[in-house]
Amino acid sequence: MNHSSLQSHAAITAFGAYVPDKVLSNEDLAQMVDTNHDWIVQRTGIVERRIASDDQFCSDLCFKAVRNMQSRYAVNLTDVDFVLVATTTPDTYFPSMSARVQAEFGITNCGAVDIQAACSGFVAGLQLANGLLLSGVHRKILVIGAETLTKATDYTDRSTCILFGDGAGAVLLERSEQGSFIGSYVSTNGSNGHHLYRSSLAPSIGDQPILTNGMIVQNGREVYRWAVSNVPKGIKTILEQNHLAPDDIDWFIPHSANMRIVESICEKTGIKLERTLTSMAQYGNTSAASIPLAIDLALQDSRIRAGDLVLLYGFGGGLTEAALLLRWTL
Repeated sequence: MNHSSLQSHAAITAFGAYVPDKVLSNEDLAQMVDTNHDWIVQRTGIVERRIASDDQFCSDLCFKAVRNMQSRYAVNLTDVDFVLVATTTPDTYFPSMSARVQAEFGITNCGAVDIQAACSGFVAGLQLANGLLLSGVHRKILVIGAETLTKATDYTDRSTCILFGDGAGAVLLERSEQGSFIGSYVSTNGSNGHHLYRSSLAPSIGDQPILTNGMIVQNGREVYRWAVSNVPKGIKTILEQNHLAPDDIDWFIPHSANMRIVESICEKTGIKLERTLTSMAQYGNTSAASIPLAIDLALQDSRIRAGDLVLLYGFGGGLTEAALLLRWTL
């Protein structure tokens, strides 16, 4: 566990997002498995989710999110000197998605690394980018959270197939003497990682046997218990470390896992639900993309404004947590 006030030279200078056109509604899922709209909404808060087309993959979503950023802000990407992509569903393990982004936009003299921290990945990427900027070696970093989770979803498993969707979000971080990152928190509980996984090569996680079909597997009850117990403790820690109270936060943006989890977190921390931003109703659980997609929805209707104090909190597979307290700069 690690928590601290944060020295920062990072400021967000541009933002973009993308979701595929195809919608998968609760009514659509009711035709596929034994479920219904009301049950899904009551259990998760999800109304619909977006699905990448058969020929659309994680790198394509990354490209679209960055192009959306370019359409919204006058950004120059040629001098980006590092690309970080957070994803659990890459087209290929190598070349990395960050290398694909570098190639697509013709960025030269650029480092490129993918981050695999599941639902904490986007916030972890921001934390890592801040460290690179603080080192003085880098000055301009592109951070992307992107997922095509529906390609790794078992649509015969009604406990998981109702949850997941696809999407991507991107931010540009630049070195600034008036850095906007205020506080940081991370925690990992790898001993319980077998409760939420997507397999690759090995048939087990430690001494826990796992399915090796490459699909997402989740013990929802255990993940719920872990999240509602641990995330409020992390929020309390990062607020106390920075001498803040829940009412000081303008916007709380947690990972959009499940509305029941978010409601419990708010109840336990004293953060008002009306000051909480999510993307689950529209897009489902999009893992590393869920926080930037929630930001995008709030930017579209001008809820987030420059100067707002924002708490980002990713949590999920690993089991990992990553939080960032920042002053919004767009």
